[in-house]
Amino acid sequence: MFIWMMLVLKIPIAALLYLVWWASRQEVEPSHDGDGGGNDRHPHHPTRRPPPRPPRRGPKAKRLSPSHG
Repeated sequence: MFIWMMLVLKIPIAALLYLVWWASRQEVEPSHDGDGGGNDRHPHHPTRRPPPRPPRRGPKAKRLSPSHG
């Protein structure tokens, strides 16, 4: 049983080695347009972060005086 499983489990290992070999021999296709490729449907725009919220104060919190404001 052990010998049979050793032989059967070599099949996925051989397939993985073949896949790595096949992928390594592929040539990179050059980009036809000069902008380096990419997708123009959703250009990246930097997002504005909302301003920070004031701290939450409970019913027992000290009131800030107008001079601290």
